Amino acid sequence: MSGHNKFSKIKHLKAKNDAQKSKNFGKIVRLLTVEAKKAHGNLKSPGLMAAIDKAHKENMPNDTVDRAVKKGATDNSAEMDLIMYESYGPGGVAILIEALTDNKNKAAQEIKHILSKNGYELASPGSAAWAFTKVNGATWTATMTMPLEDADIELLTRLVEELEENEEVQDVFTNAE
Repeated sequence: MSGHNKFSKIKHLKAKNDAQKSKNFGKIVRLLTVEAKKAHGNLKSPGLMAAIDKAHKENMPNDTVDRAVKKGATDNSAEMDLIMYESYGPGGVAILIEALTDNKNKAAQEIKHILSKNGYELASPGSAAWAFTKVNGATWTATMTMPLEDADIELLTRLVEELEENEEVQDVFTNAE
């Protein structure tokens, strides 16, 4: 019965939670550096303020946020682009995928692969965006929602989780109820 005690269970659960937190922090740091570069380090910039708020909602330490902002303000590395991909998912649900990448071709191919593996494909620009409005310059909200059956909800949940596991995908928005 070696390894079957309370502390082993806690250790494994903590390792899993820490891995997920690390992945989220990596995405947010990438977003912070891009927004800081766009704003030239101006903390009053709406995009940078939204990114900092997102970091605080994920309980990211202030020193990590400050380092990311300073790095973005002074860094001269490759230019990162925020790209919007659109698709339709299970039950005709519109999907917006925001990706932050320095290699557009790689990001597009990875997202196409995930979608095609689940039986869907990329839509042309503007074909799904009509179902959303941008709020506070940061998040998208659905203007019209689609009701889904239980089977479609499971498929959509699996697709969104798989998309969010990609390191370049920042957010996935759907208009499902």
